[in-house]
Amino acid sequence: MTTHPDGEPWQWPEPTWRKIVNRARAGRSMAPKAWPNGARCAVTLSFDSDHETGPLRDGDESPMRISQGQYGGRRGIPRIRQLLERESVPATFYYPAVSALLHPDEVRALAVDGHEIGIHSWIHEANTSLPREAERDLTFRARDVLAKISKVDIVGMRTASWDFSVNTLDIVREMGLLYDSSLMGDDDPYELTDQGEPTGVIELPPEWIRDDAVYFNMLRFAGLRPYTPPSAVEEIFTAEFEGAWEEGGMFLLTMHPHIIGHRSRMPLLARLIRHMKAKGDCWFATHAQVAQWCKDNS
Repeated sequence: MTTHPDGEPWQWPEPTWRKIVNRARAGRSMAPKAWPNGARCAVTLSFDSDHETGPLRDGDESPMRISQGQYGGRRGIPRIRQLLERESVPATFYYPAVSALLHPDEVRALAVDGHEIGIHSWIHEANTSLPREAERDLTFRARDVLAKISKVDIVGMRTASWDFSVNTLDIVREMGLLYDSSLMGDDDPYELTDQGEPTGVIELPPEWIRDDAVYFNMLRFAGLRPYTPPSAVEEIFTAEFEGAWEEGGMFLLTMHPHIIGHRSRMPLLARLIRHMKAKGDCWFATHAQVAQWCKDNS
């Protein structure tokens, strides 16, 4: 850990810790009084299409590890597209630029299907490990690559592993993005502030509870092993949805094609979608659609 100029945290003067806390902080709620067509709950599904970039980011040339990522494009995405088309549900797909360059036809097909394409780093790098100019360059380049491939405007981003650096908000503002989806200050949309000043950037907060990777991920040479059965994950996701529905809020779910896309896991997503439809009064939308609605109606 880098030594702070003001010493250890217990030595910090009040202005130091206040500045840290007030950087990229949750400001006013952007939750609207009503969702479109009188819906009670906004449901917005997202897929972080990391594919091969996990091992590439780590400098891992193992064909085995890379093949795990390839599975996301080869099997996961086709199953996901089929399910979303069958249920007429739009979604947001976040791509590292390298992933998009490896799978350009996939990105174009998703855009043609009407799904949103969003920024998810260059090669799944950790922003907090980068100097400001490197982070800025990679983020701008990633946006340009995604726009060129998808032929659609890119209006939102999610940092890789939700790794939001002290410079990320400035870069988001410079790019003029509508929204970010990396921070966890609320269940429902809110406006990001910087040192108490509103930024105009809408935050659509994710959470590790609503992420498939924490339940199913696997690292061969580490202690990380999948231990949660799909039925238990379905129970957790359903409980999170039920809470959002009861409060009239937003249910945002984060998934990964190489994780959720397996045969034993796709059925839980299909059942969850059917459950939400049966519950009724749900507006299924992309992240961009939710952010725009909140901006116009909060």
